[in-house]
Amino acid sequence: MPFLRRSLLAAAAASSLPAIARAAASPDPAFGPRTLGDPKAKVQVIEYFSLTCTHCADFANETMPEVESKLITQGKAYWIFRDFPLDRVALTAAMVARELPPSRYASFIFALFASQDRWAFAPNVNSTAQLQQMATLAGMSAATFNQAIANKALENFILSEAREAQEKYHVDSTPTFIINGQSHAGEMPYADFAQLIAAASG
Repeated sequence: MPFLRRSLLAAAAASSLPAIARAAASPDPAFGPRTLGDPKAKVQVIEYFSLTCTHCADFANETMPEVESKLITQGKAYWIFRDFPLDRVALTAAMVARELPPSRYASFIFALFASQDRWAFAPNVNSTAQLQQMATLAGMSAATFNQAIANKALENFILSEAREAQEKYHVDSTPTFIINGQSHAGEMPYADFAQLIAAASG
């Protein structure tokens, strides 16, 4: 993923502050956490994903509905979304998603994964135009969309989070799940994921 590594170096040069610290200091809600569930749950899951990763899409489409209904909604796991964009298209999509209100974030992410073939990989597709169409359906104005894709501070924030993932958890592929501090890479069926949650909950 050469784009990501070059961009991370640029982001690091742009600011010496950790991404999480900058998010806490910023009044811009686009820099805030994107989560699902009860933060008091015994198990915390950080998911590092790329919106153009087919394995991430498979997990979102096939495993995540059961994870959400049986683990997150039931108070067994607290979910934290973290971007790890593998290319420029994924980075642009992540920026757009973060400019939506936090309450709309997860549903928009899941919609992007469900239609990934259409907006990211279709022959001769204009991914930015496709993203704008989907963002419009999610309630985003054209002005906000244009601001989102031109927001260099947000771009650097996302890439800095990815750099921190590499440095702290040695993330080098997507999806990667940090379950109570332990790293688990790769998509997996619900039964396998539920076993990891059960083990982490003690």
